[in-house]
Amino acid sequence: MKTLKLKAGILALAMGMLFVGCSDNDDPQPDPDDNQESKYVLITMSSNVLEKPGYATAFDELPSGNIANNGSNALQGFGFGGWRPYGNWLFKMFATETPNTLGIERLEVNANGDVTSGQFIAGDNTTNGTGNFVIVDENKGYYWDGASPLKIQIFNPTTMSRTGDIDLADVVNQRGADEAEILYRAIGQKFLAVKGGKLFANITYATTNGTQKGFWDDFYDDVYIAVIDIASGTHDKTIKIEDTGAIAYINDNNMYDFDTNGDLYIVTQGVHPRGEGGKSKIVRIKANETDIDPEWNLNMDDIMDGGKFVSVFAKDGKIITVIPKERIVGGPTGNINFEDIWEFYSIDIASKERTKINGVPAVTNPGAAYGAIEIDDKILLRVTTKDGSKNGYFEYNASTNSATELFKVTSGGSVSGLHKVNIGN
Repeated sequence: MKTLKLKAGILALAMGMLFVGCSDNDDPQPDPDDNQESKYVLITMSSNVLEKPGYATAFDELPSGNIANNGSNALQGFGFGGWRPYGNWLFKMFATETPNTLGIERLEVNANGDVTSGQFIAGDNTTNGTGNFVIVDENKGYYWDGASPLKIQIFNPTTMSRTGDIDLADVVNQRGADEAEILYRAIGQKFLAVKGGKLFANITYATTNGTQKGFWDDFYDDVYIAVIDIASGTHDKTIKIEDTGAIAYINDNNMYDFDTNGDLYIVTQGVHPRGEGGKSKIVRIKANETDIDPEWNLNMDDIMDGGKFVSVFAKDGKIITVIPKERIVGGPTGNINFEDIWEFYSIDIASKERTKINGVPAVTNPGAAYGAIEIDDKILLRVTTKDGSKNGYFEYNASTNSATELFKVTSGGSVSGLHKVNIGN
């Protein structure tokens, strides 16, 4: 199973028979047991507000046709903009029962199809990024808590308990310690990934110290990432993504993905202070390596002026992502989130040739949801339009580079996640 691939996980691409490859062992997502009873869990966000209210429903089969997601058996709550599955688990960075409560929550699904909010690891509730996490295996994961911005917390995903931390203050202060314009520092606030026995964590150097500290207020033009050895818990080195400003905006969509061969693809969000792009890139760390590949990147400025990347799905040497068809405008009246300006493309990684996917309308920004996922060997695209005429998942056909509607959600809000889980694990 691919990392966050909504195989449940999400993020990847490709044409023809290339899409039949299996996941690389470097990807920490475990494969499901197909012999167990399974449920397909769908979440929707019922209102586009900060609290992200919505519903979660378990289905016996992969949904098709018209679907209601707010029936009597649905879990209703908050923080349903997206989630981060790991194997047979469903995690959210927000509590279901209390609005705007940051941390790590694991949802539970039983044989009757009931979805309930499970254990929750709470953190600082005033700093965006609290609850950003990555899982190594069933017994170990890492997360960031705004209460201790220069530490990375360690937790046990099975027991959902904190087990320790790694103090990386010296690593963060290797640069910029005397820069008066740097008002806030953190490590792991926006990017945590596990690859080849190493933990990768972004280092924040922010020029503000308010409620949005760490987001599009970067002091340096380059993004710095600490590489930490998991076995020893020690810092190996710090690498950088050059000339891009900000790494991914933090939400349940972590905006990175592993290709089938183990290459890691990372979205950066650009330099604009309102999150409107500029120098936004997708970069690569090749399998069995720990440095940013200097020979390859996708630069949104080469595609269009005033755009940025907001998702990535990688598979068999292809990427699926959405590209804006017009210049991005931020703010509450802008087009960035809720206008139909985002179009699906497949991109050949070797040649960088991009091809628009046929049969799919322009959509709204996937936001905290994954733009593409993989379930039951099917590549599914999240397709939601402003008027609600399309609101579900389309199945991608690699041989024709086209997609057709698999199901539409008619009540319960806009789709924000789909994942297959086995019952009894």
